[in-house]
Amino acid sequence: MKNTYQCGSIPLTSFVCQAIPGIREMAGRSEMQGREPVNEQMVANMYTSMRTELNQIYSKITELEMEVSEHSLVINAIQPLDPTRRCYRMIGGVLVERNIKEVLPAVQRNKEGIEEVVARLNEALEKKKKEIADFEAKYKIRMRKADSDMKDEEGSKKEGGSQGVLVGPAGSAD
Repeated sequence: MKNTYQCGSIPLTSFVCQAIPGIREMAGRSEMQGREPVNEQMVANMYTSMRTELNQIYSKITELEMEVSEHSLVINAIQPLDPTRRCYRMIGGVLVERNIKEVLPAVQRNKEGIEEVVARLNEALEKKKKEIADFEAKYKIRMRKADSDMKDEEGSKKEGGSQGVLVGPAGSAD
């Protein structure tokens, strides 16, 4: 029997929870956020928490997409080789000797599992974005640019008008 957890309204299997450390905590936070805040500080804290969770989802998606890429590289490298050829695979910190016909299906299954997790995280990401947008609309939250960002924008506007062509040294035409 698979253990299932909820991340927002998305059911997560125990495989997903093992693949994504911290996903159970993220699932618990969404339950906590069902309460109405009583003051501005609580609104700000909830908003910060939601933004932090959104950033965590972004970073986890990026990390898992890198793993999918690595799995693809391995699959492409070993697929054309002789199926009886010996290869090594790291399983739980232990290097195990197998042959390609045993390893290739396992790597492909792992890749598919990770892609499924990425798809679910993308769904969770979209729901979280919508939740944040609704929260911003409900409490009229606007992001204020920092003073340094404002100065950077003003400086780039001034520099943009004076951009020109970069040429080499004058004496190198010989």
